[in-house]
Amino acid sequence: MSPSAVASLRLELSLVRPVLWAATARMWRADSGLPGRYRRYLCAMHQVIRASVPLMERAATRCEALPRDPVARPLARYLRAHAEEERGHDDWLLTDAEATGTPPEKLTGTVPPAHVAALVGAQYYWIEHSHPVALLGYIAVLEGNAPAPGLAGRLARETGLPPAAFETVRLHADLDDGHSADLDRLIERLPLDAAQRSLVAVSALHTVASLAELFDRITAAPTEWESTDD
Repeated sequence: MSPSAVASLRLELSLVRPVLWAATARMWRADSGLPGRYRRYLCAMHQVIRASVPLMERAATRCEALPRDPVARPLARYLRAHAEEERGHDDWLLTDAEATGTPPEKLTGTVPPAHVAALVGAQYYWIEHSHPVALLGYIAVLEGNAPAPGLAGRLARETGLPPAAFETVRLHADLDDGHSADLDRLIERLPLDAAQRSLVAVSALHTVASLAELFDRITAAPTEWESTDD
């Protein structure tokens, strides 16, 4: 018997997730550069997360244009509900940035670098030109790699920044485990064909690689973000 869609996806992700974990560890290492990296992280994640609701809404709209597709209706229902759960999370990051002394307009006014556009933009391409189910791979990675419990407190201690600057990290550590479980149940219920399962996996693997690159660029303080530090 072939493995379930969730089991297959988790197995494939287990082979590449150490790359993401290593990039995350480098970004959060305790040294004098951590406050600046955290500010760059807030900017980068705002650029990523402000696309979450529009991505889900666009994918749901595409699903609703596929009335004969057995995957489309339950997928659209999940995406509409999840979009409401995620609405406003980009504003949390603006509030956190302000607590670090970074004006919110520094985040909203920064041109997103190409690697951020590549991380998010691939999803638009697959939604429009393949199948909106691709977005499940992206969501699986982002919510399956939630901040560790206790990270917000550790970062506050090690950066010297106020605890109010870490609310998004704290809240996502609490919320994303439940969201991941909901996503697993959905993937198990959906009648995915072989091509759709492959698309979800390709999307997830791309997301891991792109997110690891993003974290490494934050760590390396690339020139396109140097202006975000005070």
